[in-house]
Amino acid sequence: MFLERLERPVTVLDIQRMSTEDGPGLRTTLFMKGCSLRCDWCHNPESIDSRPLIQWNSHRCIGCDSCREVCESGALVRDQAKGRITIDVGSCILCQACVDCCPSGALHLKGEQWDKEELLQELLKDRAYFGREGGITLSGGEPLLQAAATLWLLEQIRREGLKTALDTAGLVQGETLLAALEQTDLLLYDLKIYASDRHRKYTGCGNEQILANLVAALAKARRSGTKVWIRTPLVPGVSDREENIAGLARWLANFGNEQIERWELCAFNNLCENKYLMLEREWPYRGVVPQTRAKLDRLVEIARAHLNGREMVVQWTGSAALEKDQKGGEVG
Repeated sequence: MFLERLERPVTVLDIQRMSTEDGPGLRTTLFMKGCSLRCDWCHNPESIDSRPLIQWNSHRCIGCDSCREVCESGALVRDQAKGRITIDVGSCILCQACVDCCPSGALHLKGEQWDKEELLQELLKDRAYFGREGGITLSGGEPLLQAAATLWLLEQIRREGLKTALDTAGLVQGETLLAALEQTDLLLYDLKIYASDRHRKYTGCGNEQILANLVAALAKARRSGTKVWIRTPLVPGVSDREENIAGLARWLANFGNEQIERWELCAFNNLCENKYLMLEREWPYRGVVPQTRAKLDRLVEIARAHLNGREMVVQWTGSAALEKDQKGGEVG
């Protein structure tokens, strides 16, 4: 059912090598463009739009206007009042003349289109470093929005004798997810907010399909031997509330560690603000600091307490704020 789309180029946001955060061991992670959710805290907002885009970095711009001089489509406009370059996405033809001529590297292309065969060879380059646990992770955005390419890549990587991981938010067609599991060693599945109305408020969509897809995926994973890790981003005042973690834990208590191997509570970080500036958007979490170690430990305790004795691994990941830096207060 995906063959008719297999010859389309793959739209890639980035390829990260030597990653230790996208599954066990050392990994190469492919980030694909396009996402079905609109999380207001998104740390990769440039991944949401499925199209390649030119971005301008204010910190690097020296104001020479070389980019505007070579732009034949007139897509670049200097906004004197704001002191910035504005890019008209509708007019931009992605010729990259502005990127090539910029002396300070202030303009760059976010998203490239790859031939699937060439992309596969690029992903295989670091195979010597993966060891027994490492491998290749397909992430996004939402990799299953480019279903044909994702399924083909997972199959080819497996044929090369390497381990595969798939990172998904679950808002995809169920048959697509189940097809991908046939070629996936590790499923990284995001569960963000338990209450569907709050999930809709902060991500743009309810979570009914996400939960239903996970139930089906767990049944499939039990038969196929695919390991499953649940990941919950801890957004201050949104998903790091104790009632949210308790609600997710009670739901996950329906499944055992033979299906869900690990539940990671991912500490908030505030390193993406400049990405929003480049997209001419405000980040709602500007100035919000990460959780303290005490807060993170408390959330792990709550998760374990509401799992009703299920023996899955529960841990927080990322970096904690120092107690003296915690300002308190909540967002949303």
